[in-house]
Amino acid sequence: MDKFEKLTGIAAPLPLVNVDTDMIIPKQFLKTIKRTGLGVNLFDEMRYDEQGNEIADFVLNQPAYRQAEILIAGENFGCGSSREHAPWAIRDFGIRCIVAPGFADIFFNNCFKNGILPVVLPQEQVDILMKDAEKGANARMIVDLETQTITTSDGVEIGFDVDPFRKHCLLEGLDDIGLTLEKAPAIAGFEARMAQERPWI
Repeated sequence: MDKFEKLTGIAAPLPLVNVDTDMIIPKQFLKTIKRTGLGVNLFDEMRYDEQGNEIADFVLNQPAYRQAEILIAGENFGCGSSREHAPWAIRDFGIRCIVAPGFADIFFNNCFKNGILPVVLPQEQVDILMKDAEKGANARMIVDLETQTITTSDGVEIGFDVDPFRKHCLLEGLDDIGLTLEKAPAIAGFEARMAQERPWI
């Protein structure tokens, strides 16, 4: 998993509430077990018409936001079913940070496991970021995980809270497998002892 330290990027405004995981990545794309290749189908039913043509007014189809790395969203983002394909699709598109007044619990946890920083802020602060994001590609935000701040294109700084353990994992680029591999010497030592003490196992 890539480390998340400081992100400077374009923020896309998505002022919708109750965006569920089926909206994020529709069920027909859940056949894969790969984490890559899903970005093209992110928000598929909002991005494309029935013929597969882009819907021009959807935010991620607009030239200013095609390279967005930050998403400013509404309340209860990621609700619905617990599919991990939702953060896979978001990450594969290139988005590394989502800011919203609230997230569904399972989606929130899955974000951290996939290198995405979900930030919960009061609605009035989300509104400030949403307004800044509406300026387009020239308005780049800075998300600094170390200092736990988001800075708008106008220099307004907003602090956020994050669990210390999850912060550590993102800063070091550690998913569940990475955390386990940190203990590799201890695991190897245990297995060597067991091989001597219980060779029949």
